[in-house]
Order: sequence, then structure tokens, then C-alpha cells
Amino acid sequence: MNTTIAKKEEKAQWHVVDAADQVLGRLAVQIANVLRGRNKPIYTPNVDCGDHVIVVNAEKVRVTGKKENEKEYMFYSGFVGGEKYVKLSEFRARKPEYLIEAAVRGMLPKNKLANDIFRKLHVYAGPEHPHSAQQPKPLKFQ
Repeated sequence: MNTTIAKKEEKAQWHVVDAADQVLGRLAVQIANVLRGRNKPIYTPNVDCGDHVIVVNAEKVRVTGKKENEKEYMFYSGFVGGEKYVKLSEFRARKPEYLIEAAVRGMLPKNKLANDIFRKLHVYAGPEHPHSAQQPKPLKFQ
């Protein structure tokens, strides 16, 4: 019996996901799995065999509980006293794409391959995206 190993040359497909009224964490898990290729039978952990994912309506993503007002993202400049905390509600107003990007990046492996995988994620705040030439297929999650 032979084991098949995925090759880098395999063609990646394009999928579009509507984030409106989806829970942020649950959506991020599903997106990360498609980006890595875990939904395919040829999945190999050390090969980038995932697909491109376009996320639209990122500003309408939902969070549960009190996270809207209490969850904070921390940034550190590298200098003493250089910590800055930004609430989720402020990010939703200023840059809603970051919410999904940060959640998905946290669910990817912490290695060099994750950078290549993350480049295949395209997030847009509104319902429009410029990738219609790739003919993305809608991706539905349970």
C-alpha cells in the first residue's frame, strides 16, 4: 500500500465566504482548515496544499458574550512602556478586516509555512471583492 504525498504544484481553488452573522471563532476555525487543506484527502502537514479563501462582510461578523466591549488586542512597540491595548469594538469601527485576520492567523501553525498559507486569505469589510476573475465558489459551513 502506498501513501500519497501532496505536491506543491497542485492547483489551488478559490472559495468565497460570507461572514455576516457568523460567530468569529467558529468561522476562523473553518477558514484556517480550508487554507491549510485539512478538508482534502491529500492533506500533508508540511506542504501548502490549501485553497484561497475570500471573506466578505467582515464588518458584520458576530462575537458572543461580552467580547464586543471587553476583548482587547495587545500591541507592543519593543520599548519600555510600549504596550497598547485596543478594544474589539474600536477595531470593528476602524479596520474590521483585522478581526478575522488575527483570529485565523492565531489558528495557523507557528512556522514559515504559515506565512505562505496566510497570503491566501483575502478579507474585505463590505460585500464586494476584486477576485471575480478567479471564479470563486461559495463555501458553506455547517
